[in-house]
Amino acid sequence: MSFIPFLVLIILISCCVAVFGNATLDGASQVSILVASAVSVLVGHFSKRLSWENLEREMTKKIASCTPAIIILLLIGAIGGTWMVSGIVPTMIYYGMQIIRPEVFLVSSSLLCALVSLMIGSSWTTVATIGVALMGIGKAHGFDDGWIAGSIITGAYFGDKLSPLSDTTVLASSVSGTPLFTHIRYMLYTTVPTYCISLTIFLVAGLSMTVDGHGNVAEFMDGLEHTFVISPWLLLVPVLTGIMIARRWPPMVVLFLAIFLAAVVGLVVQTPLVHQISGESGESLYASYKGMMQVCYGSTNIDTGVPMLNELVHTRGMGGMMPTVWLIICAQTFGGALTATGQLRDFMRIVLRFVRGTASLVASTIGTAVFCNIALADQFLSIVLSSQMFRDTYKKMGYEPCLLSRSCEDGATVTSVLVPWNTCGLTQSTVLGVATLTYLPYCFFNFLSPLTSIFVAIIGWKIRRKCG
Repeated sequence: MSFIPFLVLIILISCCVAVFGNATLDGASQVSILVASAVSVLVGHFSKRLSWENLEREMTKKIASCTPAIIILLLIGAIGGTWMVSGIVPTMIYYGMQIIRPEVFLVSSSLLCALVSLMIGSSWTTVATIGVALMGIGKAHGFDDGWIAGSIITGAYFGDKLSPLSDTTVLASSVSGTPLFTHIRYMLYTTVPTYCISLTIFLVAGLSMTVDGHGNVAEFMDGLEHTFVISPWLLLVPVLTGIMIARRWPPMVVLFLAIFLAAVVGLVVQTPLVHQISGESGESLYASYKGMMQVCYGSTNIDTGVPMLNELVHTRGMGGMMPTVWLIICAQTFGGALTATGQLRDFMRIVLRFVRGTASLVASTIGTAVFCNIALADQFLSIVLSSQMFRDTYKKMGYEPCLLSRSCEDGATVTSVLVPWNTCGLTQSTVLGVATLTYLPYCFFNFLSPLTSIFVAIIGWKIRRKCG
């Protein structure tokens, strides 16, 4: 009975993907999640005689818990618009095309994203800033969207996973009862080898590919120069943003200030472009105000004279993040219904019957985390629920809690971006302008990490050692 809501969701999502394709996330998946939530409530009500008041309270609680994530998503939408129109991202693209050689572009982009994500602890912010710039550079060099996005996401999630500033890293260590740096050190055994394999693939692919991007590079640079004011001084905004993050300022504060600084720079440096976006004739304070507000909340179409470049500099603002916000609310509703009815707990009792040793325990934990990413569409819920369900089992079987925390991260954090309707998958595909199923085959680190973790458990490498 408890598996019925999951089965309904899987069937509905599969039908949506078959019918709507990449447009599934425009609303069909959200409706499917709400239908599955209704089924969960009905099953819980008739099988366990649960009151509607308790169910409603739990769902409301879950939705309220995701409020900070929703605000951050909206701010990321605004930062995408302001950093583009102010010329910050175009400047990164302009100079990056001159510095990064095509043969090592995939490796360089992954390493750069890994470094930035490791320092700031946020894969989302990394992808929304430097990742967008690297997409432009890669397109100019003639690489396929899937390869570019795959290298960016691989690096961003590697750095996010090992950063002490990462919210998922802190969450996984805290809910499993593992000291933060013990958790990070223990993840090195599975994370570093997997990332090295991924870099090797990107290096070989980059050296073996025949890309003819010289014409695109020249065309892109010419289009950027004629549309934006390009100056190295514009890079002061990302530098100041990095300093604020390094000083561990709250993410919302950092993002808001980054938007504010970019907006001021845009109004001062890119004044004609802001006025053009406003649609008002002449230069006035009214046109500046209207144009910058549209940049923050709405869609902007900038004509650079280069069709492919036009797609790259097109921004969606806060409005572009609304499908993600909608999805988060629906996913939290489903998670609240499953939690209140106890259906997820009942389902896990079946899973635990198959646990016999180290390999099966780790595989069950990772499988549960991946399943939660698919069913609940949220990596935070996946980490918390997986850890809570298996914590006592790890303790009874004599394993250190760091094995649990690592398994949760290897299963939940890195695979969330591979699920099209997951908050991570939808956010990154929206920001980069690349469908989840397009970049999925090239996110080698993300789908190899769970397999590496299971392999390490099978051979028993460092499994029972005392951590810390």
